[in-house]
Amino acid sequence: MIKVAVCGAFGKMGMEVCRAVENSSDMELVAKIDLVGDAFRTIEEAYKNNPFDIVVDFTQPKSIFENAKYCLNNGIKIVIGTTGLKDDEIETLKDLSEKNKTGCLIAPNFSTGAVLMMMFSQMAAKYFDNAEIIELHHNQKKDAPSGTAIKTALMMSQAKETFKKGNCPEVETIEGSRGGTSYSDIQIHSVRMPGYIASQEVIFGSSGQIFKIRHDSMDRQCYMGGVLLAVRHVVENNDFIYGLENIL
Repeated sequence: MIKVAVCGAFGKMGMEVCRAVENSSDMELVAKIDLVGDAFRTIEEAYKNNPFDIVVDFTQPKSIFENAKYCLNNGIKIVIGTTGLKDDEIETLKDLSEKNKTGCLIAPNFSTGAVLMMMFSQMAAKYFDNAEIIELHHNQKKDAPSGTAIKTALMMSQAKETFKKGNCPEVETIEGSRGGTSYSDIQIHSVRMPGYIASQEVIFGSSGQIFKIRHDSMDRQCYMGGVLLAVRHVVENNDFIYGLENIL
């Protein structure tokens, strides 16, 4: 049995992960870690009480980097679903994972549909010179833009240096109207609204046509298959993975 600890166990995603692990025939939930509820307060405290094989982290942007560093520096494998990590922080975690030969998987999105949306956007990027991303999430999401949008833009950027071909010089009469500029000049627009869980639309344009790729998450259960897949991979391997598409 794979012994799993869930960090952020009383958050909305954390509770779903706990249920998924408990319902899995090859996993055992041995620790809940959170700052609220009947849980261990730290990964260190939980591990000393009952050692586990892997941590699944769905916490907050302000805590994930320190959580991940602690795990990798102490030989604890980790699956990270928390978004908000900066590029340099991801590189640091990659270095620690490789140095300590401890498996780490970071996935901005665990929904297979969302991952396919990202992969299809990467394919389409070869054929369009203009593209922008709109991501829409519930109004309790603290980081913007979403990790999924950032990873999508990164994947698309491998196709060309800019996606603003032919755009005229722009002047924002209200600052931020054009969203944020990411990799290869891809504009990302973030919407925060009650009623959404997670949605993303990638819009490609060229003369005479618009091409859209969109994914909508209606229920957090859609992420659980990907989370369990990631846990099984990391337990069996000591590699560093950024993006669920790399193990599909």
